[in-house]
Amino acid sequence: MNKTLASLCLAAVVAAACATSAAAVPRNSQILAGVNAQRRAHGLRRVVPDPRLAAAARAHSLEMLAHGYFDHDSANGTAFWRRVESFYGPWSVGEILLSVSPDVSARFAVRTWMRSREHRAEILNPRWRQVGVSALHVPVAPGIFEGGPVTVITVDFGARG
Repeated sequence: MNKTLASLCLAAVVAAACATSAAAVPRNSQILAGVNAQRRAHGLRRVVPDPRLAAAARAHSLEMLAHGYFDHDSANGTAFWRRVESFYGPWSVGEILLSVSPDVSARFAVRTWMRSREHRAEILNPRWRQVGVSALHVPVAPGIFEGGPVTVITVDFGARG
């Protein structure tokens, strides 16, 4: 199955589940605003939305929710940077993830990342120029989510050229 068809199938599964969900899920723009507020507070330029990175982030959030796992690597073991590269091209990339049950605010997500040395370093990496954000919620998720509700956020960073 090609990447586009696989993404559409996963999107259909998750979309059906999301349609019945009443959980509070932060908008992608709220998460981006929080990330950029942190960058601005540390004297860094803002990152701008990139549709290729957004597609990579969404595909990964969908995959994790559909397959019931939580990891930077893809379900088939592909390294995160190779997955992002398939959408964005052979440029520098980084990624942060968050999984919360049942729901989460953008403020909580950014605050949680900033309290983690590794996530903070990724948000405050001065080389990043573009970003893609995906926040998805399902009321029932398989695998490590044990059939419960979960919100998964993927943020992919990039620097082209």
